[in-house]
Amino acid sequence: MDYKETLDYLYGQVPMFQNLGAGAYKPGLDTTLALAKHWGAPHKRLRAAIHVGGTNGKGSTAHTLAAILQSAGYKTGLYTSPHLVDFRERIRINGKPVDKEYVTRFVSDYMADDSLTALHPTFFELSTIMALSYFADEDVDVVVIEVGLGGRLDCTNIISPLLSIITNISLDHTALLGHTEPEIAVEKAGIIKPGIPAVVGNASGEVREVFAAKASQVGAPLTFACEHAYFSKAVHTDGHIEYSGTAWGAIEAELCGDCQIENTATVLAALEILKDKFPHINPDAVRQGFASVCGLTGLMGRWMTLQSAPVRIICDTGHNIGGWEWLGKTLRDISQHGTLHMVLGFVNDKDIDAIMAQMPVGASYHFATPSVKRGRPAEETAAAAAQFGLNGICHPTVADAFDAAKASAADGDTIFVGGSTFVVADLLEATAACR
Repeated sequence: MDYKETLDYLYGQVPMFQNLGAGAYKPGLDTTLALAKHWGAPHKRLRAAIHVGGTNGKGSTAHTLAAILQSAGYKTGLYTSPHLVDFRERIRINGKPVDKEYVTRFVSDYMADDSLTALHPTFFELSTIMALSYFADEDVDVVVIEVGLGGRLDCTNIISPLLSIITNISLDHTALLGHTEPEIAVEKAGIIKPGIPAVVGNASGEVREVFAAKASQVGAPLTFACEHAYFSKAVHTDGHIEYSGTAWGAIEAELCGDCQIENTATVLAALEILKDKFPHINPDAVRQGFASVCGLTGLMGRWMTLQSAPVRIICDTGHNIGGWEWLGKTLRDISQHGTLHMVLGFVNDKDIDAIMAQMPVGASYHFATPSVKRGRPAEETAAAAAQFGLNGICHPTVADAFDAAKASAADGDTIFVGGSTFVVADLLEATAACR
């Protein structure tokens, strides 16, 4: 098979969460471990690993840590999900995506072995072992692994990390992880390992108690980043956030959404632990990692500015209530100082009523159907929005909705595109902004 045929097989024949939702989720590690055995237990051949979970911010946190380690001279593997345009975005070494030939060879190896196909792995189980195998084969110094869903039963949890990170907890994937934040915290806390340091970005009340109890139970040193002052000030500048008073000096961060302030504290807490294990981490590496994370690691879709003028175009992959508590506030502020055009789409397993309550009233709305199989029809999104006094126009695709927003926008206006990772993916494919 060539690369395109390989992807057609992966997307069409292997259960994939973005298409099937819960139907493609297989909790437990048995299948992953069976796959790993065939490829020589790559999770045991890694030199060092950092495991990053949480509801929101885990992608930004993982990419930033990878950028810092890479800037410090370490050969750094990075495994994240989902991808936006190309599957290979998920698996990178020093920012470079995995070779197409490796993907094709790995999948061909899998398809040729009946004992492996009989396991009926999910897309994520297969891609996780592919990533771990690639990192082990390439003998990287350190890998940063983002949890797929949950933690305790997520297939990435076969690794033995030197640090576990949980960014925060909010309601998402409730049908699979639990209907309350403490229940979800129990699942996320499953990546906390015996004797291995852990960092929790933000937690309070019962959620904090869940993490504290788990760490105590397994003897894991635990740091709550929210309880320490890792910087004295965070100031939004033109397209950046400037942090002063850090242990690494002044930092100018490329990621500038309001939620990134919390993520930065989490990263700085992690660095306090990692600096002894990676002595080449220095102020220059930290500053470079924060300042150039997108270019170094290929990160896209986090309050991403596609165009600044004459019309500002921004997209963001935030897709749950926790993410929209940050996004909603920012967008409401923008709507007070100019015309805001919203291009929105969702998948069908999100509580969009709670999200709609965060939306700015008075913005111009364009509703779209994401291209994935579980994309919510634009008409259903519009009906939910109407209950909150948010009225707009329905479009069959994200590209159509975006074109309509551009046609109606005047100089100085802002267009925001989001609601789902897959909406942003559709936008980037339509505009070729990532090429």
